[in-house]
Amino acid sequence: MHMESKKPIGIVLLQLGGPDSLDSVEPFLRNLFNDPNIIDLPLAFLFRASLAKMIARLRSPHVREIYRRIGGRSPLLKLTRRQAAALEKALQPEINARVVIAMRYWHPMSEAAMEELSAADVERVILLPLYPQYSKSTTASSIMDWEQSASRMGKTDLMTDTIEQYCDHPLYVGAIVRNIRIALRRLPVVDRQKVHLVFSAHGTPLKLVRGGDPYQQQIVRTYTAVIKEGKFGLRHSLCYQSKVGPEKWLEPSFEWTLTHLAGNKVSHVIVVPISFVSDHSETLWEINIQGKSRAKELGIKYFDMSPALHTSPEFIGALKDLVLREVHA
Repeated sequence: MHMESKKPIGIVLLQLGGPDSLDSVEPFLRNLFNDPNIIDLPLAFLFRASLAKMIARLRSPHVREIYRRIGGRSPLLKLTRRQAAALEKALQPEINARVVIAMRYWHPMSEAAMEELSAADVERVILLPLYPQYSKSTTASSIMDWEQSASRMGKTDLMTDTIEQYCDHPLYVGAIVRNIRIALRRLPVVDRQKVHLVFSAHGTPLKLVRGGDPYQQQIVRTYTAVIKEGKFGLRHSLCYQSKVGPEKWLEPSFEWTLTHLAGNKVSHVIVVPISFVSDHSETLWEINIQGKSRAKELGIKYFDMSPALHTSPEFIGALKDLVLREVHA
């Protein structure tokens, strides 16, 4: 039954964001490196803004070129808007929901989302990260940004709940399994047993893990649940990508894994982007262009990537279930 009488519940999809044009690459990077959860050095607050400006200026020509190669902008906002619309539609038979987007490093950001919710006369808010695994550098950073925006805008009285992680939610796991099967069906049946499944997650600095960040454990929980549920009967491994800077990050790296597999005469690889729910530079560029090119150089005959979750029914179903559980908790 549709509950018209009650005020809508605001659902805020928290996501990283990405430049919406080549000109916004440098300011996007400046926002990223100005995040205390990204650059966390002793006394960093004294110099973080100027350091972020310098890093953004140095890195932007290279990063602009990446975005030029994948269409001149990040597709993340368009894809997240589709997810928001699909979730709002899925929730409507049961609750009056208003689903909005708060990006962390580029527009629309928390304040814009808060204005949308104010206009909709929302009393209660549920923060729903599009990061299935919790990390200080993603989930915690987005929540901190939301709280700071609420404080600036005088909205601290808004009743707010947060869904912190859903790394092994059965529908989320099922969505990944379904997409691996889609990728496997692109191969002739006789070649499917040759496939090595490479699960690639976004890396984080080791010091975060040592500091108690649960991200790596949750990635392993997702990976283990997908293998168990999928019953693929194929060889598989887990690796990490997107390292930035000189610090030690989670290993093995995606690059090392491809080299290792090629050395062991693996001929068919399907990469499964495990911590990403939408396509963006990490999948479209790092895996599907750079990774594919490297695999070819190494002599890997077949290279593919399983589709991103986007608005797959199981994934939207997982988000719906998480929201409804929170509403009725």
